[in-house]
Amino acid sequence: MARRSLLFSPGDRPELMRKAPATDADVICFDLEDAVAPDRKAEARESVRAVLADPDFEPDAEVCVRLTVTEPAADLDALVGERSETGHRDDLRLDAVMLPKVEDPDRVDRAAALCADRGLEPAVFALVETAAGVLSAESIAAAPATDALVFGAEDLAADVGATRTDEGTEVLYAREHVVLAAGAADVDAIDTVYTDFSDADGLREEAEFALTLGYDGKLAIHPAQVDPINAAFTPGPEEIEWAEKVLAARDAADREGRGVFQVDGEMIDAPLIAQAERIAERAAASDR
Repeated sequence: MARRSLLFSPGDRPELMRKAPATDADVICFDLEDAVAPDRKAEARESVRAVLADPDFEPDAEVCVRLTVTEPAADLDALVGERSETGHRDDLRLDAVMLPKVEDPDRVDRAAALCADRGLEPAVFALVETAAGVLSAESIAAAPATDALVFGAEDLAADVGATRTDEGTEVLYAREHVVLAAGAADVDAIDTVYTDFSDADGLREEAEFALTLGYDGKLAIHPAQVDPINAAFTPGPEEIEWAEKVLAARDAADREGRGVFQVDGEMIDAPLIAQAERIAERAAASDR
């Protein structure tokens, strides 16, 4: 599945949550953490549950909930409510949970166990946004329940006392480290937010740079950010044509027992084949 764009929607704003699928985001994430004031957590939990349990809520997007750091069990209890006789909540549309400030794989394991205890089997998105989390990114990505690593630059900068700049060099090492950890564990990597939602050109450049680093998608904090992000992570016609040529030539070479071949005068080796396969996978996943 494509995870080009992940749009946050405040958990205490049901009208925005219900509108979120119309943005064409690949993942919509109802937020119980940063977007909700402490005295509104209970209200937000009930609002999120009401949307997830609504039989008319059938988005094409993957549906995620960002749990709180301090009370994930209470979050899940509120979402699950009464269980069916089988112990599962088949009527609850919950595809994934996001865990903020993950700093070790045990946190992922505990969250997966909490979900299993309540009859839930969602994918787990581990948000790496502290110094300890970045340094443990490999083991977090390798946790059995982890399905995606998410990089959070803003909280990381605050954690280490860095000053955020337009160039982003202060978080570049961490950004690269997270995507490498995700790649080593073969899980998705989702890039940090771009905070100026009025700057479409800046967002597009940031998303394109994240793609060059190896990220699969990017976080969005406003519906207007979804289209530029999706466009950046969707291969263009020329890329797709090149990938199709490479893969067709590879298949022909395999049939003829040739180990070396070329496409349009370019010698093709294993890294270029892998690049072509990745483009083809992204194109197929984005076609929904």
